[in-house]
Amino acid sequence: MKKSLIALAVVALSGAAMAQSSVTLYGVADAGIGKIKSGGNDSSNKAQFTSASTMNNGDSRLGVRGVEDLGAGLKIGFNFETGLDLDDGATTTSSFWARQANLSVGGNWGTVKLGRQFTPSYLTTATYEVTGTANYSALGKTYRYAGIGSRANSAFAYITPNFGGFTAAAAYVSKHDVGANVWDLGLMYNNGPIAAGLSANKVSGGKTNYQLGGKYSFGNFALAASYNQASDAGGLRRRGASIGGSATFGATSIALDLTRDTKNEWTGKKYTNGVLEAKYALSKRTFVYGAFLRYDGDNNYGVGVRHNF
Repeated sequence: MKKSLIALAVVALSGAAMAQSSVTLYGVADAGIGKIKSGGNDSSNKAQFTSASTMNNGDSRLGVRGVEDLGAGLKIGFNFETGLDLDDGATTTSSFWARQANLSVGGNWGTVKLGRQFTPSYLTTATYEVTGTANYSALGKTYRYAGIGSRANSAFAYITPNFGGFTAAAAYVSKHDVGANVWDLGLMYNNGPIAAGLSANKVSGGKTNYQLGGKYSFGNFALAASYNQASDAGGLRRRGASIGGSATFGATSIALDLTRDTKNEWTGKKYTNGVLEAKYALSKRTFVYGAFLRYDGDNNYGVGVRHNF
């Protein structure tokens, strides 16, 4: 009898522990057809099947994330994510979990995240960018998220709680890990009609990069603008501003974003870049899209469908 009671108690306790943990499988499937002049291996003079390309709304991906409630407001989590090419089913990067591979510990005081993850400068841009940081984002492609890119390896990061719409993020990567000391700071505000962000980052021996931007939403419309400075590994700088907007009418949305260089040491020529995007929502998780991107003198266009699951 005692053994039966003990066994029931163990089962009950284990069930309670399992209820405090969760693991989620998620992903994106995105494919279409387009003509791409700008970019690396996906450049072509002819229309082609597109997946994980410049003219897809986003990369197809498969991810798993989980969280365990440790009690007393403390939680531990993880996130692993890989990119997929729907051309042939191959992964899109040399490292399988190259999109996300991190461990986090959080509480009422904020979250500490360790591993490969989004950079604070990327998170800042995502606060106000009008296409949702799509692959064809003119702002993202032109200034590369204040020069630091969208993700960082071997990063130690801290994200604050939300204080009335304000959130801050800070990340550091040591020289031993990537060959240079890297720091990146971001301050974001997103509350009501106003969304804004300011970030700065630097790789040791390089220039300080920065960006400042904001978006104001009113009714079915939104207007956005930013100012950016980015530098490459050689210290060459690209500086300029952006202005754009979006409109939503039921299931249909349209976005336009333009950038203009005030300084461009990367190519030696100042460019006006821009993207025009249209989307139609088939459901809460699926939409069709079309986009035209003018990037550093090249014209790119594409249409496709994206499903989030």
